[in-house]
Amino acid sequence: MFTGIVEEMGTVRRLERRGGSVTLEVAAGKTLHGTRIGDSIAVNGACLTVTALGRDTFTVDLAPETLRRTNLGRLRPGDGVNLERSLAIGDRLGGHFVQGHVDGVGRVEALRPEADAVIVSFAAPAEIMRYVVPKGFIAVDGVSLTVVDRLRGGFTVSFIPYTLAHTIAGRYRAGSVVNLEADILGKYVERFLSHWEGTETLSRQFLLRHGFLEGGEDVTGND
Repeated sequence: MFTGIVEEMGTVRRLERRGGSVTLEVAAGKTLHGTRIGDSIAVNGACLTVTALGRDTFTVDLAPETLRRTNLGRLRPGDGVNLERSLAIGDRLGGHFVQGHVDGVGRVEALRPEADAVIVSFAAPAEIMRYVVPKGFIAVDGVSLTVVDRLRGGFTVSFIPYTLAHTIAGRYRAGSVVNLEADILGKYVERFLSHWEGTETLSRQFLLRHGFLEGGEDVTGND
């Protein structure tokens, strides 16, 4: 579990392709403090397991599913990546609950300055847009962001100067491919509602049968 608050930008040191998988080595600093083999690190928002550690690097393996779902297979040596260690109990939750399970990729459509900020428009597939709501959360390349507006086939967010300077968002250009993870809350609500679809509606009889009311109670206030 992560918060979407990027700790630092790392640099891709090496990519090694083996069949359908990829070994990725990333140079980092702060992210390595206290990190052990087997720990989880979010790389551009994708939760990955550390398989090896160097003096200033860590290594992760990218499975075929990860390569299909994310932009990590497009990385090249020298590229920057957003890094975040997994959330520790007792840490501040500065962003929102981010699983590190990327839903899919989107694309930067346009960038527009607004005072000191930059409004970025993203195109996103329908299976992600179903969970996007104005002023709701979304993780873009692992960065916890607030949706400004929901558009047809996409959404906008506002990047402040600090975020642009300390994440790879400062390198976005029209056409940049980004990892997207929708807020998990919407996914659970959808799942719960689909479970009851086509079944009985909420009623006094339903509440009685499932133990929410005792036989003499009446939620309507009528005798």
